[in-house]
Amino acid sequence: MHAYRSHTCADLNKSNVGDTVRLSGWVHRVRDHGGILFIDLRDHYGVTQVLADPDSPVFKEVEKVRSEYCIRIDGKVLARDESLVNAKLPTGEIEVFVQDMEVLGAAQELPLMVFGDQEYPEETRLRYRYLDLRREEMQKNMTLRSDVVASMRRRMWDKGFREYQTPIITASSPEGARDFLVPSRLHPGKFYALPQAPQLFKQLIMVSGFDKYFQIAPCFRDEDPRADRSPTDFYQLDLEMSFATQQDIFDTVQPVIQGIFEEFGGGKKVDTEWQQISYADSALWYGTDKPDLRNPIKMQVVSEHFAGSGFAIFAKLLEQDGTEIRAIPAPKGGSRKFCDRMNSFAQKEGLPGMGYIFWRDGDNGMEAAGPLAKNIGPERTEAIRQQLGLGVGDAAFFLGGKPEAFEKVAGRARTVIGDELGLTDTNRFAFAWIVDFPMYEKDEETGKIDFSHNPFSMPQNLDALDGDPLSVLGYQYDLACNGYELISGAIRNHKREVMFRVFEKAGYGKDEVLKRFSGLATAFQYGAPPHGGCAAGIDRIVMLLADEANIREVMMFPMNQRAEDLMMNAPSEPTNEQLRELSLRVIDAPKG
Repeated sequence: MHAYRSHTCADLNKSNVGDTVRLSGWVHRVRDHGGILFIDLRDHYGVTQVLADPDSPVFKEVEKVRSEYCIRIDGKVLARDESLVNAKLPTGEIEVFVQDMEVLGAAQELPLMVFGDQEYPEETRLRYRYLDLRREEMQKNMTLRSDVVASMRRRMWDKGFREYQTPIITASSPEGARDFLVPSRLHPGKFYALPQAPQLFKQLIMVSGFDKYFQIAPCFRDEDPRADRSPTDFYQLDLEMSFATQQDIFDTVQPVIQGIFEEFGGGKKVDTEWQQISYADSALWYGTDKPDLRNPIKMQVVSEHFAGSGFAIFAKLLEQDGTEIRAIPAPKGGSRKFCDRMNSFAQKEGLPGMGYIFWRDGDNGMEAAGPLAKNIGPERTEAIRQQLGLGVGDAAFFLGGKPEAFEKVAGRARTVIGDELGLTDTNRFAFAWIVDFPMYEKDEETGKIDFSHNPFSMPQNLDALDGDPLSVLGYQYDLACNGYELISGAIRNHKREVMFRVFEKAGYGKDEVLKRFSGLATAFQYGAPPHGGCAAGIDRIVMLLADEANIREVMMFPMNQRAEDLMMNAPSEPTNEQLRELSLRVIDAPKG
């Protein structure tokens, strides 16, 4: 017999009754029923109930084991009494009578319990992650992650892509976040960078003539943490194609991602018709560039109904350049109680409030109610109702000003309204390509023009580079799903002179471009093909599939909110010898 097991803890069933077997695993829990000890023995595959009574040769030893002891048992498979069968377990028809036992690894008092659903502080869970990972939910999440990655690889190979690895130690590049720098021992005073993405290398792979590339790529970004973002590293499905249009990329990616969600989505509906929505329309309709289309609410501009109206706040606001009034329809939200609740929401978001109108049955038929309705009168109110397609029992909320000042709050309000009124279909994965991103944005404080998205993208209209940079659109695109950005990509700029012009608009001269991106700029002199691609965030995809709200629930060994690894004590202080080898000196951070 094998040194540790003849079967896993999920293998045994009624056909094994009478067999002598060997199992190894962890003591999930121990129950004492009148001198008979029952142990739920757990391994990665499942749970088997084993038991020992005073007739067992090792009863005294079995009495000593506690939760999370790692043990090996030999025993005889018995059929459970029919009334004691556990239909929830594959092994629920049998139990194993213990005839021999060996403690493979004893366990001290546990800082967190593996059995049960107790809540523990995240710091405790991350410090003892190896115990946290033993829990059933975490085992499922990590298995799901592994299966998703394996399926991605198969699907990419089936589409004619080959997997190539790109360097982990490289040069710094502008990907929108801070680099992790690595000091060079052989070149004192110089630093490598961990790649924020394989961006430049995958483009060079296309220049090298490989046509289709993909990689399950680790990426490193020194970012502030969020619930849906790791502060240090993450993995993405990275791909690139030569001689490809934007639509080619979409047609290639959709079957892969749609197939993943159909395979692992737990039976939820997966949209098969993926809309293409411009960045401008997404901001207008949803207040975000990663809309949740499960919520059917679309915001609309209603400025014309308030211009010159009796509602002085909006009327005067509209006299200023660049301002507008937007409405958030709220089907079934037509009660004063709900309207007051949403007004309070806006105040918590830092706004003075949020105007509203709701429609109800009156003595003479349908009537509009609320302060706004009284101020603008029945004719304007009726025009708003008809534009928004609302009726009795419905409401609308209004925000005004310059869109960039209220758009995000409007988007959050739309989400809250959809959730609270039960409009959002939570049993669905809804996808949309967001397209036509602006190439540039202006810093409101400094007035400086900078890239708003990927700096290596191809502008849609090269002539636009001679005019207002804020009007230049790029062949850039994101895939949104249920309020999250899953994919970001672009058709790349493959022309050297256009590359110089694009960077010049953001304040980077030709010499600076050649200094920072000499490899790419030089390669473009030697017959670079048109190419494009994208990258899908694996951690975020698994988070959605696992129905988790925090990305750390689907990462094996994540950092905490302060970008610390409590289990491995990272980051740590270097030794003086290490600093001398690297020609570095640590300067104390300024106080205050």
